[in-house]
Amino acid sequence: MNSPLQQTRKQSFVPLTIMGDASMELNISPPDNTSQQDSLFSMTDVFLISLITGLFTYWFFFRKKKEEVPDLPKIQSVAAPARESSFIEKMKKTGRNIVVFYGSQTGTAEEFANRLSKDAHRYGLRGMAADPEEYDLSDLNRLSEIDKSLAVFCMATYGEGDPTDNAQDFYDWLQEADTDLSGLRYAVFGLGNKTYEHFNAMGKYVDKRLEELGAQRIFELGLGDDDGNLEEDFITWREQFWPAVCEHFGVEATGEESSIRQYELVVHTDVNMNKVYTGEMGRLKSYENQKPPFDAKNPFLAQVTENRKLNKGGERHLMHLELDISNSKIRYESGDHVAVYPANDSSLVNQIGEILGTDLDTIMSLNNLDEESNKKHPFPCPTSYRTALTYYLDITNPPRTNVLYELAQYATDASEQERLRKMASSAAEGKALYLSWVVEARRNILAILQDMPSLRPPIDHLCELLPRLQARYYSIASSSKVHPNAIHICAVTVEYETKTGRLNKGVATNWLKNKVPDENRSNSLVPMYVRKSQFRLPFKPSTPVIMIGPGTGIAPFIGFIQERAWLKQQGKEVGDTVLYYGCRHEREDYLYHEELARFHQEGVLTQLNVAFSRDQAEKVYVQHLLKKNKENIWKLVNEENAHIYVCGDARNMARDVQNTFYEIVAEFGNMSQPQAVDYVKKLMTKGRYSLDVWS
Repeated sequence: MNSPLQQTRKQSFVPLTIMGDASMELNISPPDNTSQQDSLFSMTDVFLISLITGLFTYWFFFRKKKEEVPDLPKIQSVAAPARESSFIEKMKKTGRNIVVFYGSQTGTAEEFANRLSKDAHRYGLRGMAADPEEYDLSDLNRLSEIDKSLAVFCMATYGEGDPTDNAQDFYDWLQEADTDLSGLRYAVFGLGNKTYEHFNAMGKYVDKRLEELGAQRIFELGLGDDDGNLEEDFITWREQFWPAVCEHFGVEATGEESSIRQYELVVHTDVNMNKVYTGEMGRLKSYENQKPPFDAKNPFLAQVTENRKLNKGGERHLMHLELDISNSKIRYESGDHVAVYPANDSSLVNQIGEILGTDLDTIMSLNNLDEESNKKHPFPCPTSYRTALTYYLDITNPPRTNVLYELAQYATDASEQERLRKMASSAAEGKALYLSWVVEARRNILAILQDMPSLRPPIDHLCELLPRLQARYYSIASSSKVHPNAIHICAVTVEYETKTGRLNKGVATNWLKNKVPDENRSNSLVPMYVRKSQFRLPFKPSTPVIMIGPGTGIAPFIGFIQERAWLKQQGKEVGDTVLYYGCRHEREDYLYHEELARFHQEGVLTQLNVAFSRDQAEKVYVQHLLKKNKENIWKLVNEENAHIYVCGDARNMARDVQNTFYEIVAEFGNMSQPQAVDYVKKLMTKGRYSLDVWS
């Protein structure tokens, strides 16, 4: 590509070349002209030559002048201040000696990091939580410059063993780094889920890689399991971690854990409402003045153009939504995920306001007491309590033990205060009480306030303690080749009765259920962005695909099938397209029945295998149909290099399907069980066995 300067040169030179060519033509005029004409041409020649010489001279010096002006000012102006991204300099400046990095996708790892950094003061140490995306982690080799220094990593694993978005750069650096970290002391706590194939892959990798680079592990790797009790796993690790820190550095606890506010409340009585956040995730007024590119901090407001119920019966509500992304410049591929930012139910918000006797429309800010912190507020401020509780805070999940501990001081009834403190303790009895009374009973903050009449905390402290409301991810149920200006979602509303008799509703699915196409757009806008995925169709359309997706796991395969149909229409050779789908009843919840039947009839879907689990006495699932067609499955995989895709429930379905593939491979490949497992694992490594699962 030519630089602007090079382009200027070429544009300046063209007319001069033409002038020169013109003078040449004039110079070769016929010799039989009159003397007057000769004189005239001679004068013309002189004039033209002078003009050309003058213009060329001017151009030459102009060009030199342009060349001599370097781009240094531009480079200097964008250069960051010295060590702006250095967490070492920040720690030195603020007197910190413990840094807790977090790789967080849903906010839990960040929450744990904040808790650990706050713990440090009890041991005469000072900690800070840090987002690895904001700092240069090659500075880890300088941490030894700080006395009694320690780096802790709270690392969540996302998807199929992947780093979280904010830890991607750190992960890439670790893979390539050859630096000597022998002066670094570290500890790692991983957050994962045992129902996934690559349990805690990121935590394990960081722990192992830091050791390989020479760093000193001062406490064993912690492995939290979100399929069990992640909070208990963290508390158990944490209560052993700090004694190990004390022993290593020769320090002692200075006292009991105490409540220390991280933010101070500022109430705005006279504020310009144009400067108040009303639900935006990043830039103020970004929902009124939309500007691409759209991402997690700048979501696009997509209009719902269709919202229809997919099932014809049963108690559940399964739905298909279409989001209009026209003029957004958002691009997606089949298999990507759409993230939506939901809002909490207004009735829950109002009840919290009523029970705490608060005017929810008060405009306030929560300002970080640590002026050096990159995180100035826990959520966008200034805003109202109503906005915070509606758009920014998670009020429906059971609160973690640190929230209960902080709230205990506000319970005026001694028995309620003791109960809260016990549940927040590391004692076995306290852990058991927290598990039964909060987690298993699915008590959210409103339920706790209702069941503890003396507990009436200040609403600003409650807002400080509650975690952020997170975006929800859905597998996109459309192909951009067919629907370039729309993204389709397939989802089931979550609704259940708790052990206390309360009706709990899923935040996002019930919010989406009420999003209806609206000409006035008032009730049809969904803040969203696209998250790229590795769940991709084969590069060659002629490669066969085997898709397994019961229930709403059908979503990405609707996009895959649409794309294969489009490729076929373009005259491309398309390989076998095989679907294994499952639902409860054929006449109730057979999703996209008509569309799938049409694709099958048109020959786009080579095979349509459907398991109706409850239409007969003995339950039939997708893995049973796979076993029934095992010979065909083996032929597609072994001889035709088919790609396998599994989408849906991780806890049971994905595991059962994988075990079925082990059996098929062992039988037809004449392999032992370990060999069959290794064969399937290699398919995964090669990208021929892909998972898009959830628990």
